Parts: sequence; C-alpha cells; structure tokens
Amino acid sequence: MPRILGVDLPKEKRIDVSLRYLYGIGETTSAKLLKEAGIDAAKRAKDLTEEEISRITAVLQKSYRAEGDLRREISQNIKRLMDIGSYRGLRHKKSLPVRGQRTKTNARTRKGPRKNVGIIKMAEAPKKAAPAAKK
Repeated sequence: MPRILGVDLPKEKRIDVSLRYLYGIGETTSAKLLKEAGIDAAKRAKDLTEEEISRITAVLQKSYRAEGDLRREISQNIKRLMDIGSYRGLRHKKSLPVRGQRTKTNARTRKGPRKNVGIIKMAEAPKKAAPAAKK
C-alpha cells in the first residue's frame, strides 16, 4: 500500500484514482501530476516502485498544495475572515451557510438537528389540578 504525504493509497485502484484520496487532489490535478512525474495513469498503485512513489511525492511537494498545508491554509483564511468581522466570517462563527443560501427551510447540514420550540415533555409539564368532585 503506497503512502504519500502520510496517506495510505488504495493499492488495487489505478494510480490516477488512488491519488484522489489526497486532500486537494482531484481528477485533473491527478492527471497533470502523473504527466509531470512521467508515470502511466493506467498503472495500479500496488505496481509502483519506490522510485516512482518518490517522484510523485517530489512533484507534489514542489508544484501543488495538498493535505496538511492546504487544510492549514484554508483554516487560516476562515480564521482571518472571523477576526476582521466580515459578513462571511460572522456566518462561519454562527455556523450558518456562508454563500447566500436560504435558511428558513433547508440548511440542516450546517445548522444541525431542529431545536424544538414550544413542545413540553410530559416529565416537565405542570400537573393539572384534579377536577373537583360534584356533590
């Protein structure tokens, strides 16, 4: 199982597909990376030699941002937006959608499960007085 930038790549898949398991590497970037490294995209990940893996790693570190570096950069950008108090930063702070989506309905992924308002559970409900007996 080849290991690149601390990520184990699936060995049975083609290398162009396996490289997509790295954060920040997609279909196009994977193809460009393999072309620069001079490796056939149809080759299986398990068939790569140590020299080929080191070539991929060298090209990746030289030309592209992926994994930890990219994650760190993105989190710094979000933190900067929150620090300067921009609209986008405030939306990130409140865990609301940032890109103008509606929030009256939908947005459940970002907002989390619904919070029930006005529903009283039986344990918390005040006890009703028993009706007075008629004489």
